[in-house]
Amino acid sequence: MIRWRKGEVLSVRREWPGAVELQVSLPEGDCRALAYPPLVGRPEPGDTVLLNTTALAMGLGTGGYAMVVAVPDRLPEDPDGPGHLVKARYTPLQATVLGADEQDSPYHEVLREADSLDGMPVVVADLHSALPAILCGLYGTRPSAKVAYVMLDGGALPGWFSMSAARLRETGWLCGVVTTGQAFGGDVEAVTVHTGLLAARHVLGADAAIVAQGPGNLGTGTRWGFSGVSAGEAVNAAAVLGGRPVGALRVSQGDLRERHVGVSHHSLTAYGRVALARAQVVVPGLPGDFGARVAAQAAGLADRHELVTVPVDGLEELLGRSPVRLSTMGRGLAEDLPAFLASAAAGRHTAALLG
Repeated sequence: MIRWRKGEVLSVRREWPGAVELQVSLPEGDCRALAYPPLVGRPEPGDTVLLNTTALAMGLGTGGYAMVVAVPDRLPEDPDGPGHLVKARYTPLQATVLGADEQDSPYHEVLREADSLDGMPVVVADLHSALPAILCGLYGTRPSAKVAYVMLDGGALPGWFSMSAARLRETGWLCGVVTTGQAFGGDVEAVTVHTGLLAARHVLGADAAIVAQGPGNLGTGTRWGFSGVSAGEAVNAAAVLGGRPVGALRVSQGDLRERHVGVSHHSLTAYGRVALARAQVVVPGLPGDFGARVAAQAAGLADRHELVTVPVDGLEELLGRSPVRLSTMGRGLAEDLPAFLASAAAGRHTAALLG
């Protein structure tokens, strides 16, 4: 189940908050490796590192790193901070964090009886790659809005893995990252998506929240076997807490898999079967035959949700100003523009809800 290797750090390639990318020498050749200093300490050139090379050997795109499990000759100091939430529980790298909702948190009293999002718009998306595109559409109309990212645990567990989230936080496009469930490493930690949403509103003071899984979603080519079903569950959570759920459709014109062309079957299942609460599902006003196909597929959701058609004029220009690289399943703007336009349209609609 795990491919173990021992290697030597050759150099630090780059780093961002919570993560360091390394060049590591292995018996079979050099490779890229990723370390999370809050978990394992900061590896330096010359260090021996213990690696999990499973994702590297499998050739995974998003997760195609060797992962540093330990720097055995130079262990980090024991943590001395508060926190009783254990995440990645009962794995060799389980970590204790301070949850916003736990008793020792300074926000416990704020969240203890919190039960409402006060009508806060909550944009729900399937893929992590939708995050910056949604923000492009939202800030095109409401540049002063405070937006939080609530990260689900269907993809990467460490919030540190996302270079996009780190950069969006740095540029002020996100007022904070909330990691929920088994995910960890955000500005705020929460036990569930419900307390994560409440923390976004009452701890971070967000005007709107975007909910999506971390990078590296899981799919099996079956109707129900994909981690994006959590998008439907997030709609339910937002609604029961008095938020205004907005559904961003997963759309593609460039995917080679027919089940994802037009409106992905992930969106049709998550919103059409899993989401029991009513949401405003944004249908991008795409031109031509492809736009007609997207509209026809989305029409199947009309019995359960309010469909809102949003024009896409001007959104490509806004997407071009993104402070982070736009990429979905390895495709950029030029290879799959409709994918990003659909997310940006959801952001544009959310801006309108903010008044």
